[in-house]
Amino acid sequence: MSLQLFINLAYIVSSVMFIFGLKMLSSPATARRGNMLSALGMAIAVIVTLLDQNIITYQWIIVGIVIGTVVGVAAARMVAMTAMPEMVALLNGSGGLASLLLGWAEYQRDFGIPTFTAGVIALTVLIGGVTFTGSVIAWAKLSGKMDGKPILFQGQQIVNALLLLAILVCGILFTISPPTSYLILMILIVLSLILGVMSVIPIGGADMPVVISLLNSYSGLAACAAGFVIENNLLIVAGALVGASGIILTNIMCKAMNRSLSNVLFSGFGSATSGGTAVEGEAKPISAEDSYLVLEAANSVVFVPGYGLAVAQAQHAVRELGELLESNGAEVSYAIHPVAGRMPGHMNVLLAEANVPYDQLVEMDDINPIMETVDICIVVGANDVVNPAAREDEASPLYGMPIINVDKARTVIVLKRSMRAGFAGVENPLFFKDNTRMLFGDAKASVQALVREFKEG
Repeated sequence: MSLQLFINLAYIVSSVMFIFGLKMLSSPATARRGNMLSALGMAIAVIVTLLDQNIITYQWIIVGIVIGTVVGVAAARMVAMTAMPEMVALLNGSGGLASLLLGWAEYQRDFGIPTFTAGVIALTVLIGGVTFTGSVIAWAKLSGKMDGKPILFQGQQIVNALLLLAILVCGILFTISPPTSYLILMILIVLSLILGVMSVIPIGGADMPVVISLLNSYSGLAACAAGFVIENNLLIVAGALVGASGIILTNIMCKAMNRSLSNVLFSGFGSATSGGTAVEGEAKPISAEDSYLVLEAANSVVFVPGYGLAVAQAQHAVRELGELLESNGAEVSYAIHPVAGRMPGHMNVLLAEANVPYDQLVEMDDINPIMETVDICIVVGANDVVNPAAREDEASPLYGMPIINVDKARTVIVLKRSMRAGFAGVENPLFFKDNTRMLFGDAKASVQALVREFKEG
């Protein structure tokens, strides 16, 4: 068997492992095995690629492997689960930057490249640059380094249109005459980086799950284009898989918010606290002691987690409370909204880390039909995804967005620090409904107080 045939066969094996690994990631029960299978496929791909005869020196490759391993292990050990969205944003950006640098390096290696390769390099640089700076801005918004609200200015869409036009012109000029277009490539790189910033700053924090998913898709498309540049079949397949799955997930999340992708990208949603009908009524506070008395008599309890759960790092306390409720005879489940948190699957990840049983995680569409039979709904840090204005108030910016209908439960206990609106900046009438009680304070401390009541009771 020739070396090239062996490499190609190994690439096929790796591609199959990627596909099956991706499929397994769609279920919490198999996600861990799917991740390991994909990682093994990537390890095979890296090792086999090192056998390629076009590699000039292994020195810098070994340095990169060592640095990458150290950074990866440190990130896995040290990055808190609450910071996972920011980490994912940076990983997306790293993929985009790698593709950009690969395209640039391939051009520097040989200025006399064919027209097709020049066009693909231009595309690689464009998508990679947008992904890199867009992901950095997403990271800054998620981590609080920047204001999470949309940044808008007059004529913004005109500026973006001119940027796109300039990028298109540069891409065409570079493709037509690559041997004399080094300066044009540099301009294309700079414009791509600027476009990434301009594309994400108008997007509000409430839309970050969609943005993270879209940037993930961009990083895959950039990798796919880079695969055409260096004629690496596995990179093309892997990039296409990431790009396609990211687009599919983005579409799913847009449907979960009843909004189009163009509305997410260009509407500036959340730039100001907007309207809807003024909420009237008075919130009804409840203590941990009184909450315990209500919970102690419940036959069914549904937890609805949100970003506040992540901020308070209350997932382990919630799981312990759930176990105590089960031992008390209550049926316990966890209702997951598709866009709860700050990245796709954020709540699933947090609850899995706390060893919440997979079969207790219930999707929004499955829990809503039975919500009227639920004795108590405990909302832990969620806001916009349980806001009944999305169902009842046509003047609300959230109107039409599918929500978890917690207000239809017999009793609702909302764990919040204050009465402040959620990330979308929209007031929540749930807090004033007759069947709602507000348990104010840090979510973790409140849940721990409930746990103590059960243990002492």
